[in-house]
Amino acid sequence: MVPPLVAQLLHVELLTPKPEETYWFFHDLLGMEETTRHGPSVYLRAYEDTYHHTLVITEAPTAGLGHIAWRAPSPEGLQAAVERLAESGYGCGWSEGDVGHGPAYRFTTPEGHPMEILWEVEYYQAPPEKRTALRNRPQRRPLRGVPVRRIDHVNLLASSIPPMRRFFQEVLGFRLREQKIGEGGVEVGAWLSVSPLVHEVAVMRDATGQPGRFHHLAYWYGYPQHLLDIADIFSDYGVRIEAGPGKHGTTQAYFLYVFEPGGTRIELFGDTGYLIFDPEWKTVVWDVANESDLEKSSIWFGGRLPDTFYTYGVPSRTWEPAPVGR
Repeated sequence: MVPPLVAQLLHVELLTPKPEETYWFFHDLLGMEETTRHGPSVYLRAYEDTYHHTLVITEAPTAGLGHIAWRAPSPEGLQAAVERLAESGYGCGWSEGDVGHGPAYRFTTPEGHPMEILWEVEYYQAPPEKRTALRNRPQRRPLRGVPVRRIDHVNLLASSIPPMRRFFQEVLGFRLREQKIGEGGVEVGAWLSVSPLVHEVAVMRDATGQPGRFHHLAYWYGYPQHLLDIADIFSDYGVRIEAGPGKHGTTQAYFLYVFEPGGTRIELFGDTGYLIFDPEWKTVVWDVANESDLEKSSIWFGGRLPDTFYTYGVPSRTWEPAPVGR
């Protein structure tokens, strides 16, 4: 078993054709904080995110995934990850870094989702007017909208699950926490993590058969009540809710799915769901060819997921060529 070479989900870049409206969604409704702007991009963080940013909004002709960044567990862990990624054939080379972090090694998943892994990060330092007496919180809770607390996970769409699942397990050391098997024994979903969370990344089969699309980015509230509060605001301000609030069987978490104005699906997690501390954890397998597992794994209670949940995704940007050495 490969030791985890990833410590946590660091940030996600979303492409949007409506940058002002997308900014309004994250800043005014979800209460996220702007840390800086650079070129066509705005950098934001939730109020309990400890680093410079966890979200980058970049203006682009169409909605899409810019990239996903992971933090390595140590400088030595980063080097080990780079070596394994290079051996896998999915390494794309080093970048000099970006606002808020140092050099990053770029790679893709087997279906082309652009990602990077790095170690050097800039920690957020609150200005005096945003400091809080709560020493384990980076800043005061904002007074806008219903503020999210931290980044939680990403969900990828794929034309075939096994190569994607094996990539995360065998190259980066993720653990397979839950799995869905469909008609004929075909694998249709995998939930993987490197921490007690059930997933930092999930991979679901794309019902359209397209490779490399992005399903959603999730931010965490920690209080299920906040899903009702923000759903009320979304309805009042014309933001499209796709599903929820409800509770998933997989992960046991309370959820709400919504589309930010640029067109990317965002999930809001109402709580943590269950946590995994067992080092001998046995993967939970749902047989979704079975009607009960199909229904209960997706929705423990709440309204059914619409067809768009299985067919809609946004494309991924292709990494520009980068030097392979460092």
